[in-house]
Amino acid sequence: MIEQLHNIVQQHSVVISASILLIAYIFIAIEKIPKVTISLVGAAITILLGLVSQTKTLNGGFEPNYFINFVDFNVIFLLVSMMIIVSIAARSGMFNWVANKLLTLTKGHPVGILIVLGLFTAFASALLDNVTTVILVMPVTFFIAEKLDINPIPYLITEIFASNIGGTATLIGDPPNIIIGSAAGLSFMDFVKELTPIVAVIMLVMLFVMWLIFRHELNTTPEKMQAVANMDNSKTITDFPLMVRSAIVLGLVILGFVFHDVTHIETCVTAMLGASVLLLFEKPKDIFCEVEWNTIFFFIGLFIIIGGLEASGGIALMAKWILNVTEGSESATAMIILWASGIISGVIDNIPYTATMTPMLLEIRNVMGVEYTMPLWWCLSLGACLGGNMTIIGAAANVIVSETSAHHGHKIGFMQFFKYGFVIMLISLTLSSVYIWLRFLK
Repeated sequence: MIEQLHNIVQQHSVVISASILLIAYIFIAIEKIPKVTISLVGAAITILLGLVSQTKTLNGGFEPNYFINFVDFNVIFLLVSMMIIVSIAARSGMFNWVANKLLTLTKGHPVGILIVLGLFTAFASALLDNVTTVILVMPVTFFIAEKLDINPIPYLITEIFASNIGGTATLIGDPPNIIIGSAAGLSFMDFVKELTPIVAVIMLVMLFVMWLIFRHELNTTPEKMQAVANMDNSKTITDFPLMVRSAIVLGLVILGFVFHDVTHIETCVTAMLGASVLLLFEKPKDIFCEVEWNTIFFFIGLFIIIGGLEASGGIALMAKWILNVTEGSESATAMIILWASGIISGVIDNIPYTATMTPMLLEIRNVMGVEYTMPLWWCLSLGACLGGNMTIIGAAANVIVSETSAHHGHKIGFMQFFKYGFVIMLISLTLSSVYIWLRFLK
């Protein structure tokens, strides 16, 4: 019986592994069951069916399809380490201090605050991550909106867009970029060099569009503006020694990322070193409680599910299909990946989508070469990260902001967000298409 099952699985491995991935996608999109549970159940089934190997060795040699081989631990350790660093740094109040300091420069003007909050969110999302950034910025936003007696939703929607746009600019800003960077061997500075120019343009256009849309809602009295301009920021830093330690370590970690091409120290190792230094002064059990383990195990399970499709040859078939459709045209392939990534990532989580696409691009690289594939990596990054702005469920930052806003009595409806998000996504992908063509395909 077991032997028959094994033979059936081997004969139909592509269909079975693709079905497991598709069913996992459906359940992730429905959101009735926690996605980490779906990911781990799918991974367990993939291993039990023998789509990937349970054992490290086979007949005295290493088993290439060992399930652990498909888990990208560069991604896992980079995520965990950055979560630890940011969690410890946030305890000092340093991020809120910077945000408040910037707000006082606006003199309390609502439009100025919209621009400053947007720029701060984008910049912080590029250096931390977009989920952490919106969690840090939201309390400041609600406080300011209350002081000005205006609706916080224009600010919150702008912050969502800014977090996803800003996170696109660097290796560590958004999880899809971490996956892409690890798979393609792209460094922190590769992302900065290739994506920061277009991200900056998209960011400025987004802020202009948000001003056009919300300019009539951003009004208050001079007295209330003065209250924000004179905001007391003296007690925001709650632990000065911790702030100094955190700022130094975070700065050195980012420098380590920048000089990766010189030192050849992997980004995950640099982040691990920074996290371990900060942990010397903390109680690890308290900090580890704040690590988003659901996200970490979601990644692990997802890598194994996709590993089953890769081991079965399904990824190679996908790569062959897309090259046949585009007849090998680099421009056509790039535009399909960019726009498909943007639209699909607006509907489903961009993490599983990116994790599925990276092995396919690696297969395309094996067939067509490194030079042909390079623009495709940037198309995948721009599409997956910027597409998250299309709907309220398009990215984790969107969901967190909408849930927190509803808790504060300011519900952001699906269609309310979509009418803004679709416009921003359309503008972002159009500008990205022009950039990709001018930079790589012309």
